[in-house]
Amino acid sequence: MIITKTHHDVPSKLDNGRPIRIFVISPVVPNYPQAKFPGVVCFSEIYQVTGPVERFAGQIASQGYVVACPSSYHEFEGPEAIPYDVEGTDRGNRYKIEKELAAYDEDATLSVDLLTSLPNCNGRIAATGMCLGGHLAFRAAFDPRVLSSVCFFATDVHSATLGKGKKDDSLERVRKGDMTGKGELVMIFGKQDTHVPRAGRDLIRASLEDAGVACSFLEVQAQHAFIRDEQSKGRWDAALTRSLFTFMMEVFERTVGRDLGPRVDKGDKIEHVC
Repeated sequence: MIITKTHHDVPSKLDNGRPIRIFVISPVVPNYPQAKFPGVVCFSEIYQVTGPVERFAGQIASQGYVVACPSSYHEFEGPEAIPYDVEGTDRGNRYKIEKELAAYDEDATLSVDLLTSLPNCNGRIAATGMCLGGHLAFRAAFDPRVLSSVCFFATDVHSATLGKGKKDDSLERVRKGDMTGKGELVMIFGKQDTHVPRAGRDLIRASLEDAGVACSFLEVQAQHAFIRDEQSKGRWDAALTRSLFTFMMEVFERTVGRDLGPRVDKGDKIEHVC
């Protein structure tokens, strides 16, 4: 499908009304102006919405999804992408631990709110993201409106160091059952990722499994940022990215691509309407 891009500046309650810019990439079907599609929130790396992130989101949109890409650091600067250089990396990492955890969660809520309000979105929502965005997609799974989340090399989950004070509650909430019985989760990590070592991956997997979260856990032969097609420092793996993109789209198609009606667990009474 062909796609179009626009943006919405949405006021933030936690930032004295200062808006967060949310870029929206939408599919277009000629001659069907009232077509509706599922929505996906695509959370970015520490560099905000860069070219690689926009292209990744555009690929999703072209499959028939309205994709919202929030600018994560609106508290500190404008929505422009942060450069993939030493200064930009230092700036993005600094913002990552200066921003309040509640502000990250508000960004996710506002993004889902926006998608569900758009006339071309049918209200069925999924999430994805990479690096910082992988963690944010993970936290988005606490929202019952998010029916699936696919998280690429999510940082700081195992160490609980996201946000101001470097003390997040992501795994703590998992252990409390806040993600249990909600949407489907997919965690994807490169086994050579120095940001999330084996012990960290094992901790995440065990916490999810012990809590009974519906989760697929994939470990592949790759480094951190292996899906970034620009300035990846020699880590981009195009073939692996294509394979995992297909895996992600199967999850989205199955969980939000169709309206399956209300969920019915085993033992629930099912009423058949003739």
